[in-house]
Amino acid sequence: MESTLALIGFGEAGSTFAEAAGWEAGAAAYDVLPARRAAMEAAGVLVCATAKCALSDADMVLSLVTADAALSAAKDYAALLKPGALWCDMNSVAPDTKRAAAAAIAAAGGRYVDVAVLAPVNPARMNVPLLVAGAAADEAAEALRGAGFANVRVVGSEVGRASAIKMIRSVMVKGIEALTAEMMLAAEAAGVTDEVLASLDASEKTQAWAARAAYNLERMTTHGARRAAEMEESAKTLAALGVEPVMTSGTVRRQRELAGKADLFMQEKEAAQ
Repeated sequence: MESTLALIGFGEAGSTFAEAAGWEAGAAAYDVLPARRAAMEAAGVLVCATAKCALSDADMVLSLVTADAALSAAKDYAALLKPGALWCDMNSVAPDTKRAAAAAIAAAGGRYVDVAVLAPVNPARMNVPLLVAGAAADEAAEALRGAGFANVRVVGSEVGRASAIKMIRSVMVKGIEALTAEMMLAAEAAGVTDEVLASLDASEKTQAWAARAAYNLERMTTHGARRAAEMEESAKTLAALGVEPVMTSGTVRRQRELAGKADLFMQEKEAAQ
């Protein structure tokens, strides 16, 4: 069946969007990991063993790969696009990375769209905030809304503008997570965790710090590797702006160090529930 929508990458974001929107056979999907084809089948999308299969009939492509693969995906698959196809790069990478990807897509006759995803896809799903930038931003925004995305905003015609907002925002969001881990590791080592968290509660009442700490640590231990790759792109963003990414570089290291180490903080998570 012909498909007008293609997903390149079928990890958490791709599978979540496909299931929430109910695209089924109206979308084709490809992932470099064959193991993800089972998730594609479960979502009802057209399962493709090659990128060419997914892209040959697509009018709009959602690039949902890892940050370190975003540029190579654009370069590798640009020649497979239909003339004029929209390549919506939804990956968390620096503006310069997106501009390089845009050049590859444009050289092959496609239209590149800078899309920034401003919140975790779960639980937001199709309500996740999307910022869109680029020469084809208005058309892409309309197409994204037509595909079921409910919170889409155009922020400009320059590729890299949406990414700049995302990357600079991530300095704070992911930085707070990394600082939380550093604080908790030190508090545990000193045996003063309860007192430290209580002191934070006394100064800020919006959310109990036990719950906030557990949430931040869960995001890091579950998604630390992906977040570290994203923060490397944030560091590039700051460097390109003339800002030395001192804390951001530390965030990269801490996110990567804690990836997959949920057992370190299981006690805190259970206490917060």
